[in-house]
Amino acid sequence: MDKKFIRILDTNLNRCKEGLRVIEDTARFVFNDEQIYKKIRLIRHSATKYLQEHYKTMLSARDSVRDSGRKVSEQPRINLESVTAANFKRAQESLRVLEEYSKIIDFETALKFKALRYKVYTIEKTMMLKYFKK
Repeated sequence: MDKKFIRILDTNLNRCKEGLRVIEDTARFVFNDEQIYKKIRLIRHSATKYLQEHYKTMLSARDSVRDSGRKVSEQPRINLESVTAANFKRAQESLRVLEEYSKIIDFETALKFKALRYKVYTIEKTMMLKYFKK
């Protein structure tokens, strides 16, 4: 497989897991919401499992030292709500990329990523409306 294609999978899997971990820790440690944090944790573990057989290939394609995205500026976060919302978006967008590029290697895996993305949409609605009412 093309190294650039594999880098896209590796980067987006990492991005997805990082975003989900922030959400998971928020649900667990800030809100003490066992139901939400366990759902997010299961999604994070599932995403990892779906590409586990490609782990070494993705790792060998990784080039974090020369990645042009390292110097992209970050956006400030003003409160817990903005941190949580940004990480939901990060996870959802990454899951979409994983879904699209997985179609090249295994269509069934792509469908699994799609299902995870829709689960995250549902959890986002539940969590944001429950804890960040305006």
